[in-house]
Amino acid sequence: MQFLTGPFSYFDSITRLSAAQTRSISAENFTGEKGKGGMATAGTGIPGPAEHLGQGWKVSPCIWVEPFSTVTLADIEGPGAIQHIWLTVAPQYWRSLVLRCYWDDEAAPSIEVPLGDFFCSGWCVRCNVSSLPIAVNPAGGFNSYWPMPFRQRARITLESLTKDRINGFYYQITYTLTDIPDDAGYLHAQWRRSNPLPYKQVHTLLDGVKGQGHYAGTYIAWGSNNNGWWGEGEIKFYLDGDDAFPTICGTGTEDYFGGAWGFEHPQGGQYGVYSTPFLGLPQVIAPNGLYQSQQRFGMYRWHIPDPIRFQQDLRVTIQALGWRSEGRFLPLQDDIASTALWYQREPHAPFPALPDRDYLEVI
Repeated sequence: MQFLTGPFSYFDSITRLSAAQTRSISAENFTGEKGKGGMATAGTGIPGPAEHLGQGWKVSPCIWVEPFSTVTLADIEGPGAIQHIWLTVAPQYWRSLVLRCYWDDEAAPSIEVPLGDFFCSGWCVRCNVSSLPIAVNPAGGFNSYWPMPFRQRARITLESLTKDRINGFYYQITYTLTDIPDDAGYLHAQWRRSNPLPYKQVHTLLDGVKGQGHYAGTYIAWGSNNNGWWGEGEIKFYLDGDDAFPTICGTGTEDYFGGAWGFEHPQGGQYGVYSTPFLGLPQVIAPNGLYQSQQRFGMYRWHIPDPIRFQQDLRVTIQALGWRSEGRFLPLQDDIASTALWYQREPHAPFPALPDRDYLEVI
């Protein structure tokens, strides 16, 4: 087995020899077939910068995505595991492109997330992220190292919800063909948005999950619709039959994401941004100029060394809570878009229908 399973497996496995086979899919090799990379004689480089050089000279570096179309980025026969995904596209399309992953010929996707949110970039504004499974590098290079094992087949698609023709979607998907152990779960990811969150209601990150698995991570693009501090709310994990009260209850939003005391910068007067291997607040967008309004935040927490394990079912919620007069808590009506990631056995329970492009849009 030569796919990554935990934070230390980079060092555990790099010295071990294996019969696994490495393959990679890109616009220069759409199938990942051995010895077939860089063979294109037609592509986005011709007519253009490659036509005077010809085959082998960056003839097909990227793809064009047509309006309201769905493109298959990868279709791989298993067993194996996707190890690394790199891609880049203009920021204005990060919420109007939907990433979906299907494992073992399932009819419904196990991963269904707007592209930017999967890569901790929900606000369509560039921001560097330096975490273990997700890295975003200048200028808008998206990288995922989430291990994605599959036993029979892996299929990755990209749906465009925009009327624009996207001239320039670059990607590379590196995977290994190898046996997968019986206890390896499949990666799942689900996106939900409350905009605005109804008064005195909680935002649900995940509900209806059935079977055995473990919760692996959270990304939230949070837009504050009030003045003042917005992060007093508790995150709650309802495990294996929990009803009114959860087994795990956090102490506050910034606490769950590894910060403290309102994410305040040591020198005061501003937020202290940070990006670490497992948790971070890498993005703070402050109003600046005509027509800009509330503050917006991007934050993540990866439960890689501390997965939240469940045997039967899982539900995850978070409160939006600030302060009002006389030292009282204020239930907020914020814009909360969350991406929840977890591993579990298949089959998985149906996801809620993904909202239409107007509800996905950053506004």
